[in-house]
Amino acid sequence: MGRPRGFDEETVTAAAAALFTTRAYDGVGVDDLVRQLEVHRNSLYKTFGSKRGLYLAALRWHVSHVLQPLTQRLHSEKDTAGFLDAVIHRGELDLLLLAAVERAPADAEVATVVTRALHLLDEALAETPVPPPGRTTAITLSELLGERLRMRVTTASTD
Repeated sequence: MGRPRGFDEETVTAAAAALFTTRAYDGVGVDDLVRQLEVHRNSLYKTFGSKRGLYLAALRWHVSHVLQPLTQRLHSEKDTAGFLDAVIHRGELDLLLLAAVERAPADAEVATVVTRALHLLDEALAETPVPPPGRTTAITLSELLGERLRMRVTTASTD
């Protein structure tokens, strides 16, 4: 019988999601994960298989623990435009945005998760007063993601 795991998988996955959100997949090495998550390298590999395995777990965690609750809050929001503006400023779309740009073009499994998340957001937007008549939810979501991307770039250039 092996040694019991010395960490909580969900806590590590959430922390990895936060790390990938700030530095993207290519900006995070295995040594960074081991150090930042305070998990032994062997434990990381045994649990997640690889850096990519942890990334996929973190991306799925982000969809279910950040994006799904965001869509549920969107349904009950009276000021949809104000809510979406706050979402842009809080960065809740960042990991999805980075995954769509950086990993989805090269990784079919990441592309599947990103596509599912975009569909989830499209469905939520379709049930709100946004977008205005004559505009599609895809355009509205693209504008939200584009605005967040601009904000990340602008913030990074002033740091």
